[in-house]
Amino acid sequence: MQEYHSIVGGSSVTLGRNILILGAEDVDRLLDAATCVAAVEAAFRTRGPTAVLGVHVPGGGFHVKAAASPDFRYFVAKINANFPGNPDRHGLPTIQGTVTLFDGHTGVPLAIMDTVRITALRTAAASAVAAKYLARPGASRLAVIGCGVQAGPHVDAIRAVRAISHVRLFDTNQARAHALAEVVGAEVCDSVVSATRGSDIVVTCTPSRGPILGRGDVSPGTFIAAVGTDNEHKQEIAPTLMAEAKVVVDLLEQCVAMGDLRGAIAAGAMRPGDVHAELADVISGSRPGRSTEDEIIVFDSTGVAFEDVAAAAAVYERSRRSTG
Repeated sequence: MQEYHSIVGGSSVTLGRNILILGAEDVDRLLDAATCVAAVEAAFRTRGPTAVLGVHVPGGGFHVKAAASPDFRYFVAKINANFPGNPDRHGLPTIQGTVTLFDGHTGVPLAIMDTVRITALRTAAASAVAAKYLARPGASRLAVIGCGVQAGPHVDAIRAVRAISHVRLFDTNQARAHALAEVVGAEVCDSVVSATRGSDIVVTCTPSRGPILGRGDVSPGTFIAAVGTDNEHKQEIAPTLMAEAKVVVDLLEQCVAMGDLRGAIAAGAMRPGDVHAELADVISGSRPGRSTEDEIIVFDSTGVAFEDVAAAAAVYERSRRSTG
């Protein structure tokens, strides 16, 4: 536990008492998959107010997502910098940033956390919640397309809600796929199709700017969690597949602007009214989930700020308990 200070005009100013500074290892230690899934599911049931801001700059951009918990106990502002050229040009991560947690009643800053781990864990948890409600009964075969920072947490989170017997991985960087396979116990495939056909659950978590998954690439009854399309320049799911599938979104207004739904609308394959439901509606029972064994369901996940509140609050509360 640390007290956080800032230098303003040459003097030290205390921004808040005992602000926690939590890095990636702290987040991993304090937040397991099952706890994060439970927290995110609860957040979808009781959604608090959210806001999004994006600013483009040469070579990348900044993205701000903010939300309060429904009881206003907590407020989170997550600021991510996204610079796709960083790995090749500067040897730096594509995404860097911070998650700041505040007391929602007093405005006191409580914690600053690593954004990459919080984002990875809460995104995977949202996919797992969707798989819990939308994958067909007995779904046990998982395929993950894209083996970056999202892949491992997705395997862990989906294993927390489904009895996964077999995991297949594909990445254009085969060395990265093999490295993850050793950690999670998986088979590495040499193409998207060899990973996805015959799988019950498919996760796409890539930086693709064009469709990587089409109608002929998945079997009847597949549940797809499409999580890579987090801005308007990305796309993973072909519009024809979106149009044929039952589409469930995390937040409709976001998916219209930046999700695979946006790509399907731009191609003339869908309209916003064609979306079956938001995930919160399925969880609450106000909209049905899966109707048949054979229908393909796509969960269009753009990442909602109330997921960040849920994950950050869980990390903070566990940290406080562990330090007394």
